[in-house]
Amino acid sequence: MTKKEVRILTLANYDIEPGFRFLDIGAGTGSISLQAAAMGAEVTAIEVNGEGVELIEENAKNLGLKLRVIEGKAPQELPDETFDGIFIGGSKGTLRELVAYAKDHLSPGGRLVGNFVTMKNGAKFKEELEENFSQISLSVITVANEDWLGILRGQNPIFMIGGTLSAPRDTEDKE
Repeated sequence: MTKKEVRILTLANYDIEPGFRFLDIGAGTGSISLQAAAMGAEVTAIEVNGEGVELIEENAKNLGLKLRVIEGKAPQELPDETFDGIFIGGSKGTLRELVAYAKDHLSPGGRLVGNFVTMKNGAKFKEELEENFSQISLSVITVANEDWLGILRGQNPIFMIGGTLSAPRDTEDKE
């Protein structure tokens, strides 16, 4: 599950308001999806693990949130729709394909963000973004929380990388 501090910083990458169309790829337990829905986004979450899908649906019901959950593998079972923001929480080795999907399914100015626990995957993602996205950002998030003894216990650092889909260039000559 994405920890609270990382969720907050991840969703700060998007200008979420009611009606914002948001896709969460590799939704896991759904913490990003549920938070985005609570902020007013129209959320679609895709997760390959059936237990994760059940947990997302159960938590959405308990919280009174509405979102669409797809049990399936990305990018094969991703919807052919346009989104204002796409988040990649898990890629199962398909980063290149997911970035290509985002390029074709993000609205102009839409934001694609991914969180990674390894520098290797983060570097691959950043490289893919640099081909078609602008305003690329990379942050390393480190969080430590105090335990019952008063000792700070660090969580694994997260590499948060994002980019904005550039608006299509006007190719007509201006006179």
